[in-house]
Amino acid sequence: MAESNNTPLPLQARRKPFVINANIGRVITRPYIPPTEARICNIINRVLDLDEDEAGTILDGIMHDFPNRHRYFRETLLRNFERVVSHVPDADKLSEQRRLLIGSYFTAEYSVEAAALFNPSMVQVKSEKTDPKGSCRFIMSFRAIGEGHISSIEFRSGFIDQNNDIYFDPLSNYVRTPKIHTDSSYNLELFHLKLKDLGVSKRISEWLLSDLPDQFTFNDLEDRITNHNNGYKIRARDKIVAIENAMWLARSNYEVLFRPDHQISERVIFPRSDSEKRGIEDARFVRFVDDDGTVIYYATYTAYSGETILPQLIKTTDFLSFKIDTLYGKQVHGKGMALFPRKIAGKYAMLSRQDGENNFIMFSDDVHFWQHAKKLQAPAFPHEFFQIGNGGSPIETPEGWLVITHGVGPMRTYSLGIELLDLDDPTRIISRIDEPILTPNEHDREGYVPNVVYSCGAMIFQDELIIPYASADQRCGIATLQVTDVMAKLENCRL
Repeated sequence: MAESNNTPLPLQARRKPFVINANIGRVITRPYIPPTEARICNIINRVLDLDEDEAGTILDGIMHDFPNRHRYFRETLLRNFERVVSHVPDADKLSEQRRLLIGSYFTAEYSVEAAALFNPSMVQVKSEKTDPKGSCRFIMSFRAIGEGHISSIEFRSGFIDQNNDIYFDPLSNYVRTPKIHTDSSYNLELFHLKLKDLGVSKRISEWLLSDLPDQFTFNDLEDRITNHNNGYKIRARDKIVAIENAMWLARSNYEVLFRPDHQISERVIFPRSDSEKRGIEDARFVRFVDDDGTVIYYATYTAYSGETILPQLIKTTDFLSFKIDTLYGKQVHGKGMALFPRKIAGKYAMLSRQDGENNFIMFSDDVHFWQHAKKLQAPAFPHEFFQIGNGGSPIETPEGWLVITHGVGPMRTYSLGIELLDLDDPTRIISRIDEPILTPNEHDREGYVPNVVYSCGAMIFQDELIIPYASADQRCGIATLQVTDVMAKLENCRL
């Protein structure tokens, strides 16, 4: 009689039978303004030289072809006309028809997810009264990529019913960018610290920011620069560099506001500052519960200018208003940061990857300032020999902090793993499963980046671990595991 094989079976996540694909028809409007004043004026003059009939015919064609693709299309054209109005002779005498036509020449469509839709995160939000009893409402974020490899943040919403079946809300055909609130507020102490990170000396920083209140606005900073104190003996070049860094930093901190009538799937956070002009990458959203019970949704992301990266923090309570702030401190130079969903022993905690290879953990009294990091773990298993990192924020369970990890193995294959950290001391790893729970299959070998499964944040509902994941950096799916099965496997793999 043959001996039975008692080797435990690997823990494998089950993929849901649906795919979230990019939709090339979802387009936003963007200003399309040439870099020189001469070209702007040339375009305007050509439009002004048209007779009324010809101008009307061209505008009629535009108003026939495009309004069904965008909400508030006329408003958009008039807003872009205002961007160049200073170059328009006798602008106050122009008809609305001519204003709309000029605005159309300085407007372009952009397909935000023409290339890919991937790297999702998932958070639970307050259920609406219309949702079925016992259900859980969620919002998912995605990294969307369009022309020129520019990344932005998009959203989808839905609910999970009492049977743990997942339903997505209808997808809007429209996509909208928000209004920008430019007069954002800045913390003086943190601003000093970030200028120091950027290489501005304490002496020059104090010269530049002197007399500003503890909380100052963008206008306050502009006024301070305009009326700066010339009595300091500071080289002109150092002043210029300090001012450039301060304005760059200020413009990297802002607030965006969506209209309440914009469905969640219509909202897209598109790069708007120089620090992120080449993309907003890999937002990791987390439902954070503060000490007083207040719920805040945070997300860390990487702003990419084309040359440098800047770790940023998003804060929202309603997914309508989003505050964008820069993260400060010498340990926020890396990528892939994931905030814990509550404070631990009175401190904020965050997973990170400072060196592109190992998993780190950080603690701070201030959610914006991260000065110290400790290596949590190095690659240990074959599927992560090249690199290990987090797959989103840790999830609290009675047994410990459940962490989805990502590992990079042979042929640059990205897989997902699981580990458990101590609730009171998350620098202590309780257990790690030595095999991945989700690996690329034959469908994940074709796409924007082959051989990748990746997640930016999972959640638990009714004893089920729900993991949204990207496939080949192209499209997304959802995989699930029973939490009891996960804990049983982790118990067998205790360190």
